[in-house]
Amino acid sequence: MTTQENITSVLVENRIFVPHKNFIEQANLKKEEYERLLLKANTDFEGFWAELAERNVHWFKKWDKVLEWKEPFSKWFIGGKTNVSYNCLDRHLKDKANKTALIWVGENDEKRTITYQELFNEVCKFSNVLLNLGIKDGDRVVIYMPLIPEAVVAMLACTRIGAVHSIVFGGFSQEAILDRVNDAKAKMVITADGGYRRGQAVPLKLNVDNALEKCSSVEKVIVVQRIKNKIDLKSGRDYWYHELINNASLENKACELDSEHPLFILYTSGTTGKPKGILHTTGGYLTWVTQTTKWVFDIKDKDTYWCTADVGWITGHSYVVYGPLSCGATTLLYEGAPNHPDWGRFWKIVEENKVSIFYTAPTAIRAFMKAGSEWVKKYDLSSLRLLGSVGEPINPEAWMWYHKNIGQERCPIVDTWWQTETGGILVSPLPGITTTKPGSATVPLPGIFASVVDENGNSVPSDQGGYMVIKKPWPSMLRTIYGNDERYVQTYWSRTKSAYFTGDGAHKDKDDFFWMLGRVDDVIKVSGHLLSTMEVESALVSHSSVAEAAVVGYPDEIKGEALCAFVVLKQSASDHQSTLSDELKQHVAKQIGPVAKPDQVRFTEVLPKTRSGKIMRRLLRDIASGKQTVGDTTTLEDMSVLEKLRVQDEE
Repeated sequence: MTTQENITSVLVENRIFVPHKNFIEQANLKKEEYERLLLKANTDFEGFWAELAERNVHWFKKWDKVLEWKEPFSKWFIGGKTNVSYNCLDRHLKDKANKTALIWVGENDEKRTITYQELFNEVCKFSNVLLNLGIKDGDRVVIYMPLIPEAVVAMLACTRIGAVHSIVFGGFSQEAILDRVNDAKAKMVITADGGYRRGQAVPLKLNVDNALEKCSSVEKVIVVQRIKNKIDLKSGRDYWYHELINNASLENKACELDSEHPLFILYTSGTTGKPKGILHTTGGYLTWVTQTTKWVFDIKDKDTYWCTADVGWITGHSYVVYGPLSCGATTLLYEGAPNHPDWGRFWKIVEENKVSIFYTAPTAIRAFMKAGSEWVKKYDLSSLRLLGSVGEPINPEAWMWYHKNIGQERCPIVDTWWQTETGGILVSPLPGITTTKPGSATVPLPGIFASVVDENGNSVPSDQGGYMVIKKPWPSMLRTIYGNDERYVQTYWSRTKSAYFTGDGAHKDKDDFFWMLGRVDDVIKVSGHLLSTMEVESALVSHSSVAEAAVVGYPDEIKGEALCAFVVLKQSASDHQSTLSDELKQHVAKQIGPVAKPDQVRFTEVLPKTRSGKIMRRLLRDIASGKQTVGDTTTLEDMSVLEKLRVQDEE
């Protein structure tokens, strides 16, 4: 792509929302302090980060040096000693021992509340269990569990003793376990007899058994009893969690770990080949997730905070467990699906637990839109005071629906942009400071130097699309791809000079607000114009009949690429497919111009998504182009969706 072929940005959004006076007055971060921090980050970069680290983290020993930057490899707070488990538990016991740390809601309406003292006790005992079974500092431990409190205990116990955890989402198959265990050379797997998903039992232990037939590194398996189904326990290898922990000592001192000690490996899907093991370390990661939890979510001692992510995703690591617990907050975990037993499940949980901060994905919001606002109206959501969005760009109409129906036009929305690789939020509104625009993640947080550039690394003018890059290191950034420094350099540092390449397209408007355009892989060249699929999708969803849309390109002899739109209709419009195809094409042309008009509109009941809710557009590209599916599909939630779309294509 030459500098003359930058991404064409076609989405126009003029609605703005100013923070309410009442929210401004009580916000954790005030405008004067925000401006001081921006100035300090610009004039004293290392001093800025040192201030945040000192403010947010308990250090057994202070660092000798803030940053060592040997592009593209960084080390932060060098020589400092800390421990994530200590910061999430021990330091709160003096003032918050009896405060609720975790609220857990099971799929079957079970409920457990666990105080900081109770969580500390369980983590100490399980830390001793791990040590007694031979887990040492630096050993890799794979966690493959339902979203139950024991998963959090396992995470915190690993961090307490210096073991490196790698969580495999409990909905993944045995192939995903196999790949990740072998790549990390894991010494132990912590799992459960099974889990629940929409009323069905998921055979987690059986999946582990099958995967371990091809794994040589695993020595021990610990099994939590969740659904009490019959499983095989291999003598000398497999142990019941409850039996081990009942006999464990309560005394366990958190290890004083180096700031750069490996904390966790989290695998992300690759478009081809094996998944990438993203490596995060201790002190820098903890500094940033703690600070961003305070800033972005305005979290307070009285809040009940609910991020709907599973701990198998980076959002679950950073903003279900480590960020909230480091802040001494009450964090809620829900085991089940958002529509089980019906589409009111989330709102019932909000009402019953008086949730005040709610953080979820745009794909969930669009699903709620499709189901209809009548499900929301059944419940009292008056406890909510702040809403968040995470996972992919949120289209303006979904933002407005969220604002009106869930926030009841009184809750600020923080639309956050970040990645598994970034560790924490990088671009987001600050709820007591930032004027928001539906669909924009607004501006980078203090200390984050983001830019939109062309392929030569030059900044592009306002309202012109380009590559999203980060020009200075930050403490929670990934350190490498586990075991593969070369792939790390090639993937993130070879595209633009002296900048981290995010893989996302973006543009900045005249107010320097960032508008994320999705993955650059999802940019399509139509008749000489590089178009972002996200903007075309936003135009489709703005039609009153459309709940969700995914747009991909396929080869076209005249245009180069043509646009194919896969559309999910709202239930009320499902009987009108025959007349809607042309209507939707014209709607897009009217909204953003004829160049963006889809050549095909295909209707479908569901879209292929990962289990974190992201649409797998590359699979849709294969279908639109008539190709066989290639690359990693272990994260796909429902393989049958692909078959249905292929059958539809053949018809």
